[in-house]
Amino acid sequence: MAKQRIAIIGASGYTGVELIRFLLNHPQVEIKALTGESQAGKAMAEVYPHLAFAGLPNLVTIAEVDYANIDVVFCCLPHATTQKVIAELPQHLKIIDLSADFRLHDIETYAKWYGHTHLAPELQKQAVYGLSEINRAAIKNARLVANPGCYPTSAQLPLIPLLQNKLIEAENIIIDAKSGISGAGRAAKQAMLFAEADGGINAYGIASHRHAPEIEQGLSIAAGQEVIVNFTPHLMPMNRGILSTIYVKLAPQTKVDDLRACLKNTYADEYFVKVGDKGFLPSTHAVRATNFSHIGVFEDRLPGRAIIVSVIDNLVKGASGQAIQNMNIMCGFAENSGLTQTAVFP
Repeated sequence: MAKQRIAIIGASGYTGVELIRFLLNHPQVEIKALTGESQAGKAMAEVYPHLAFAGLPNLVTIAEVDYANIDVVFCCLPHATTQKVIAELPQHLKIIDLSADFRLHDIETYAKWYGHTHLAPELQKQAVYGLSEINRAAIKNARLVANPGCYPTSAQLPLIPLLQNKLIEAENIIIDAKSGISGAGRAAKQAMLFAEADGGINAYGIASHRHAPEIEQGLSIAAGQEVIVNFTPHLMPMNRGILSTIYVKLAPQTKVDDLRACLKNTYADEYFVKVGDKGFLPSTHAVRATNFSHIGVFEDRLPGRAIIVSVIDNLVKGASGQAIQNMNIMCGFAENSGLTQTAVFP
């Protein structure tokens, strides 16, 4: 099989450079074009010195890319900037979009949460939500995949099977999630300065974070009814990782062991999702710089409730790694191609 020729739009951000890190070790692809509007003309080594010996093409503008020589595009542009760019790309391309622009099925919901009208509603109808383990069949035949957000990935992987099997109630789901600073991107922000973030923890986006409707969309489909969650994200003084502590109410006649058994059965043949035995406590260190997800299930002290702990690396399974996993599905490659790295520890 011929190698897939890759372009990364927005390659100078954290998700772009993570794509490069993994794709350099992918046996079936070749990186042909990298864009960065504000960095155009520079070598990637000027922006990221650790890539000095990778032999990468220089950064160019989006308009300078010869898409006739490209097969797959990863789009890593900020939210609200992607729709028009993707709408103008040639039809032969397979596209994985890492922004939020095509994740929400309902364009009115998108407008409410993102503050502007969706600029490519016809393209939105074609987009497939790319939660790899859950939506694999649709991803396989898609032209445009909307890569999930980091928080939604960590929350939906454990919750969707439990709702589908009616082992937990659809009401009163609480998601307390904590993320590393890289989730805010590379642009300079006061709250991300070392002196501002080190040694502290703070909640943000309380009752208003844009990942809430994305989580609720997936859970509502799984439950067959509207699901509204209590979701609060927190910023942690670490570079990478997401840990979601999820509180759920058991369905009648259901035990905590039933939840664990369901998740183990659902993900038994999955390479990237690992469900631990009783007492297994997931840690962000154990998935650092990998595409793995670890899940632990615990009995709550409150009768009839359970606590689920789900961890991923926000830049990998929460972004670039899952994007490559989706590309592998779309192109018929082994799903773990280029993604078999073990965790960086300590």
